[in-house]
Amino acid sequence: MKTIGVLTSGGDAPGMNAAIRAVVRAGCESGMKVMGIRRGYKGLIDGDMYEMNLRSVSDIIHRGGTMLYSARCPEFAESEVQDKAVEVCKSFGLEGIVTIGGDGTFMGARALTLKGIPCIGIPGTIDNDISSCDYTVGYDTALNTIMDMVDRIRDTTESHDRCSVVEVMGRNAGYLALNAGLAVGATCILIPEVDYDIDSYIIERMRRTQKTGKQHFIIIVAEGVKGVEAKSLAKYIQEKTGVESRATVLGHVQRGGSPSVRDRVLASQMGYQAVQLLKNDIGNRVVVVSKDKIVDYDIIEALNMKKTIDLELYKIANEISI
Repeated sequence: MKTIGVLTSGGDAPGMNAAIRAVVRAGCESGMKVMGIRRGYKGLIDGDMYEMNLRSVSDIIHRGGTMLYSARCPEFAESEVQDKAVEVCKSFGLEGIVTIGGDGTFMGARALTLKGIPCIGIPGTIDNDISSCDYTVGYDTALNTIMDMVDRIRDTTESHDRCSVVEVMGRNAGYLALNAGLAVGATCILIPEVDYDIDSYIIERMRRTQKTGKQHFIIIVAEGVKGVEAKSLAKYIQEKTGVESRATVLGHVQRGGSPSVRDRVLASQMGYQAVQLLKNDIGNRVVVVSKDKIVDYDIIEALNMKKTIDLELYKIANEISI
């Protein structure tokens, strides 16, 4: 291939810039022309792109977010819109595209590949909910951000003998909540994958813990848990236990910040591998981390894979955080 593009789509994630940097540098060093596509598939449809070079990606590896910006483009699911994107690709001479994002991004890459523009997907999301991937770009940084924020909240929680209910992101998956909850020693962790009863799991657990002398508590709640709203849960806990309770929704602070070493390294490896595949005219693949190795799968195969929460880790978290 002589000309390739790179875009980021969906929610931003720390490490996306490292992936972009790797794609641009690897592409340029292979003699390719690399086009940076702004604002994901929407920018592709609009032809919003520019040629990048080695210096275009200088000093971005440490930055969060994405220098190419991102946007959601639900209309890209329509065949006519995809056809327009193909025409734009042809007008710019794009022969392949590296797409960085989640499942929706991969579906867009699949559609473009089937229409003659080979694409490679790189998983970029803090939720870690890509079935084919052990660790997605941004996940490790988000975990460390949550840990840091909850550690700070704990200072006030402990000082006032309070209970802090902290809601974390994760869409419909509990990976962030489970691992962060274990890392901060949360008394209870609510995740979508495990059924719960507030009275037996939280209220009785807090009462049992109080008998051992503990007077402050951290409750981690994944945003995807149905029927649970952090502020209402805090109010209920206070009514039932008499422990002053406060709710904190961490929100988009979890998606920002300088990426961790792990995210920078993984993103760089994935970006490099994506270019190697396009160099060999291979498309319709996703580059992922599986068992600590960089591998690639057919996009449909990857989307059909199943990923389950580590229930053993959940058990450990509950047994050692009482």
